[in-house]
Amino acid sequence: MLVLQIAVVVLLVVAAVVALVLQAENGGRDDARDRSLAAAESFAHAPGIVEALRSPDPTSALQPGAKAAQRGSGVDFIAVLSTAGIRYTASQPALIGKRAPGDIARAARGETFIEDFKGKPQDAVRAIVPVTNADGEVVGMVSAGVRVETVSNAVGRQLPVLLGSTAAALALAGGGSALVSRRLRRQTHSLGPAGMTRMYEHHDAVLHSVREGVLIVGADGRLLLANDEARRLLELPPDAERRHVAELGLGPDTAELLTSGRTATDEVHLAGDRLLAVNVRPTDRYGGPPGSVATLRDTTELRALAGRAEVARERLQLLYDAGVRIGTTLDVVRTAEELAKVAVPRFADFATVELLDPVLHGAEPLGASTDMRRTAVAGIRKDQPLYPVGELIRFVATTPMAAAVVGGRAMLEADLATSHGWHAQDSEGARRILDYGIHSLISVPLQARGVLLGVVNFWRSDSDAFGEEDLSFAKELAARAAVSIDNARRYTREHALAVTLQRSLLPKALPEQTALEVAHRYLPAQAGVGGDWFDVIPLPGTRVALVVGDVVGHGLHAAATMGRLRTAVHNFSSLDLSPDEILVHLDELVAHIDQDERAEDGGGDASITGATCLYAIYDPVSGRCELARAGHPGPALVHPDGTVTFPDVPVSPPLGLGAGLPVETATLQLPEGSRLALYTDGLIEDRDRDIDAGLALLRSALAGPGRTPEQTCQAVLDALLPPRPSDDIALLVARTRTLDANQVADWDVPADPAAVSRIRADTSRQLEAWGLDQVAFSTELVISELVTNAIRYGTAPIRLRLLYDRASLICEVADGSSTSPHLRRAATTDEGGRGLFLVAQLSHRWGTRYTARGKIIWAEQSLHGEQQMDLLPLLDDMQW
Repeated sequence: MLVLQIAVVVLLVVAAVVALVLQAENGGRDDARDRSLAAAESFAHAPGIVEALRSPDPTSALQPGAKAAQRGSGVDFIAVLSTAGIRYTASQPALIGKRAPGDIARAARGETFIEDFKGKPQDAVRAIVPVTNADGEVVGMVSAGVRVETVSNAVGRQLPVLLGSTAAALALAGGGSALVSRRLRRQTHSLGPAGMTRMYEHHDAVLHSVREGVLIVGADGRLLLANDEARRLLELPPDAERRHVAELGLGPDTAELLTSGRTATDEVHLAGDRLLAVNVRPTDRYGGPPGSVATLRDTTELRALAGRAEVARERLQLLYDAGVRIGTTLDVVRTAEELAKVAVPRFADFATVELLDPVLHGAEPLGASTDMRRTAVAGIRKDQPLYPVGELIRFVATTPMAAAVVGGRAMLEADLATSHGWHAQDSEGARRILDYGIHSLISVPLQARGVLLGVVNFWRSDSDAFGEEDLSFAKELAARAAVSIDNARRYTREHALAVTLQRSLLPKALPEQTALEVAHRYLPAQAGVGGDWFDVIPLPGTRVALVVGDVVGHGLHAAATMGRLRTAVHNFSSLDLSPDEILVHLDELVAHIDQDERAEDGGGDASITGATCLYAIYDPVSGRCELARAGHPGPALVHPDGTVTFPDVPVSPPLGLGAGLPVETATLQLPEGSRLALYTDGLIEDRDRDIDAGLALLRSALAGPGRTPEQTCQAVLDALLPPRPSDDIALLVARTRTLDANQVADWDVPADPAAVSRIRADTSRQLEAWGLDQVAFSTELVISELVTNAIRYGTAPIRLRLLYDRASLICEVADGSSTSPHLRRAATTDEGGRGLFLVAQLSHRWGTRYTARGKIIWAEQSLHGEQQMDLLPLLDDMQW
């Protein structure tokens, strides 16, 4: 047995010697490869090598340095090559200018490699490293290596030592084997090899195969046995066995448990950065020696997995909350603020949003610009040193923000202290941010439908640095928010277009007239432009029409429909129709609009356009006001003493829904100084109050004598205007004036042609009394023609009325006939047909309006700003 052991020892020693020789040779080669690579990389990245390669004489610039580096690095050669493989430097000067052999094209393509080269000038282990410029372009190569002969010589110098060590090892092994064999027989009580093998296999299975840690602790608290897993989990020192448990560097709780002798089941203990489930059982329960056995199971990964699952759940919850909280309004700035607030503090400690200026105004961005305006800031503290809201930031090209915008991808800067590109934006500001504690950044572009809107930045100060998982979440959050911001941008654009259209359709300024002192207010809704409108339309006879209307719906369609209705009202008013007739015509117009829209929709169910309107005509001569309304709120009347009433004006169905039903008219007698307030329902109705409360507030705001219309409008808006109007508001306040009795003259005209001369004489005297001698002749001609036509073609009663306004003189001839005269140009041979032509030439304007008992033909002459017509040429041309 001993001989066999010695033979085995001899074989093992010889094998060890051979292995050492081979290891020495391989180690020499590995060392040569490492030295070659280190020397080549150091020289390839040395400062100035790129400039030397670009110099006129690279050899003069590089040869001295190459020799010095060769001596310092311990390699046999260092050669600098061109991209074509031509040597600029070499250990042998004769090789300079010649092409290096071997496959060096790999380095020319930017690849670093090490190879065992065989060939001239000598076999060697060499490394070739490309030299690149700042743009990453390969401009040269560096080759460094150690000759194979050098490696072999190094191994040969180690052989005597190895052989001597081998002889000594054989002697010691022989003696040791004899001693060990004798001791083993004594300790194993002559246990045979089979029994020893079986015991070893069991022991090895326990110590190496079990994936749970096993500890056996004696009754005195000393560690008797620990398998490999237990050593790994507890990081036990190599000499842990036979030492007391308290000396092993374990946690106090773990050490106490192992020495307590008590039973434990899956108690969780911390060991370094691991969580261990510990089970302890006594060893003397079944007749064994006193002590305890403990098993250890690593539950760290389970806890980490549970932690990752919890983080994922929180992220999903945050994304859900973002979907609910971002985009609650169609306002670009508000949506950006919501994005910043959602991210803080559950994802970032601070969040900033920068948007392109066109986005803030609803316009389409023209390109990926790095000039952005900070729109929103949110953080766990308010004293942060970041740029404030409203600041225009021009991101330099090296910043993560600019890279995110240009590249269209999220950028992660885990450590801002080492981000030189970020520092280039504002070195002083960067220092303040770092001093504040902000240390990590994720910058994500806000893109929707292929359009860059801006960038969102997430910053951390108190939390751990951002990682790759955070980058993915930031991109998802930004993508969802970008859609909401783009929706708000599109709405802002459409809202601006609708507001522009609506304001272009509303009156720019109120026309001049003397019957009413008028003030107005118009406020578009925050949620969308509607179809509210108002108008003041001068009518013949110093009368004035007041109009307020509201088209159902919001947006461009409502604004365009409003423009059509307003134009129609002007056209119908030019016909001098009564309020009820105008509303009937408007009702038919809206019905036709609905029919056209249904036809465009293919005959499907189209929403009814619908509109409401209040039309009033005020006559300053009589002080009467005729009103009619179609589905519109009634007016408010402020009497001269300041009391407020809401006159009872019959209401008809809204325009488009009347279906041919008649419209009723109300007549009010308005004392001079009364104020009539016309408004749309947006003024008195709101989601926070009902219509009765709105009318009560309106009554309080209007009450009080002596206010001008401007003051009244302001008082009403101060009292009733909500913070964010949900509907358009149109308000029109008119204070009445009346013509003095001295400014009106009228006569009854007999149905006798002989009465014309008397009427002309009376008119001349009245004009003289008014001081209007300059228009006496033209006025007499106009009156002669109108009165003659009424006597000849009209029916009784015939009445003449003169109205002297401050800027015009109006002649009105009324009769009981509904036949309207027509203007025509008479031929030279005609004996008549020139009367109305003459009236038209002498008047500023003229026309006909119908009454309940006939018609009125009127002619208005301007008293100021126009030259009086020279009548002689006109009369000569007419060839009487």
